[in-house]
Amino acid sequence: MSKAFPTAQTLVMQALYGVAAVFLLTSCATRDGVLPSNAPNAAAIVTDSDETNARKRAKLRIELAIGYFQQGQTTVALDEIKQALAADPTFADAYNLRGLVYMRLDDAPAAEDSFRRAIALNPREPNVLHNYGWLLCQQNRYADAQQQFSAALAVSSYADRAKTLMTQGICQLRAGQRAEAERSLTQAYELDAANPVIGYNLASVLAQREEWSRAQFYIRRVNNSPSASAETLWLGIKIERQLNNREAIAQLAGQLQRRFPQSREAIAYERGNFND
Repeated sequence: MSKAFPTAQTLVMQALYGVAAVFLLTSCATRDGVLPSNAPNAAAIVTDSDETNARKRAKLRIELAIGYFQQGQTTVALDEIKQALAADPTFADAYNLRGLVYMRLDDAPAAEDSFRRAIALNPREPNVLHNYGWLLCQQNRYADAQQQFSAALAVSSYADRAKTLMTQGICQLRAGQRAEAERSLTQAYELDAANPVIGYNLASVLAQREEWSRAQFYIRRVNNSPSASAETLWLGIKIERQLNNREAIAQLAGQLQRRFPQSREAIAYERGNFND
């Protein structure tokens, strides 16, 4: 029986895109005390009067772009970003969002150029470092990716460390660094135990290490929540099968067939293909 349990990259990308707009809006909200990278006085709070008219126009364009991006209107979002950068070529948030747009369009070189431009303008913006790290991970540039994740986590004021620890762990898992992946995902879980992507991937890495009882603990929490999916139920079935829990297998299989009857996982279960 195969011991490989692939990570849910689709879940990760949904998490990345789903929170991207929130982070961008937060970084744009200067009245909440977020400082630009060139702020001369760290104690100062930037207010509307400190912004140029060009920056204000660019921010409005980016807010529109975020809305289009969330709605899946990628090319419209990209056009708004172009207009934002035409108004203010030094707006790091615009380059960050442009990088995410190009990631969605599978244009890795353009995405990398965008993130690098954003980092050049604001070297200690953890959300950009995180996004760039994930792009590098997708290109199998694991050492470079870890450098970006570490830089993001080194920012003491970074409030969303769980997201980066989760993504770092998934990247380490892809690189075959299971012990490191377990450590990162465990730290992420300690910060955000309700996150189903963290729970799923932590269960996955533990299953790869054949620590079935520990894996069971984490995947059961996911599958007992509204976030259960075909992927999480299938992983749960495989883990319960290793522990010979027939009742649990039947319960999970019933959910899988009832809720996701056309899924690859449901078809594999019906065929008895547990190596899928």
